[in-house]
Amino acid sequence: MNALVDTSVWSLALRRASRSKQPYAEELAELIREGRVVIIGPIRQELLSGVRDVKQFATLREQLRAFPDLALETEDFEQAAEFYNQFGGALIWFLVTQAVSLQAR
Repeated sequence: MNALVDTSVWSLALRRASRSKQPYAEELAELIREGRVVIIGPIRQELLSGVRDVKQFATLREQLRAFPDLALETEDFEQAAEFYNQFGGALIWFLVTQAVSLQAR
């Protein structure tokens, strides 16, 4: 089964100072070695949006290209918006939830 890794896990794992000490970083590394990591466009965008240095941006962009995008359809975005309207919270979490449900199908 593939793993959709959230932005917060990526961000923490990519920090040089904490990378080798954190269990989530080790788990992410294992998932990467197993070829099980997928990403969705909004998470890719969030990760890249936080990088101001042009060289670091290009490097991260290249590294992230190794991970396939989980295809999301119009209905997925609509369902995420519906969840957001019903329950509030962060819209990206509902999109991630919808993407995870696609993985289970």
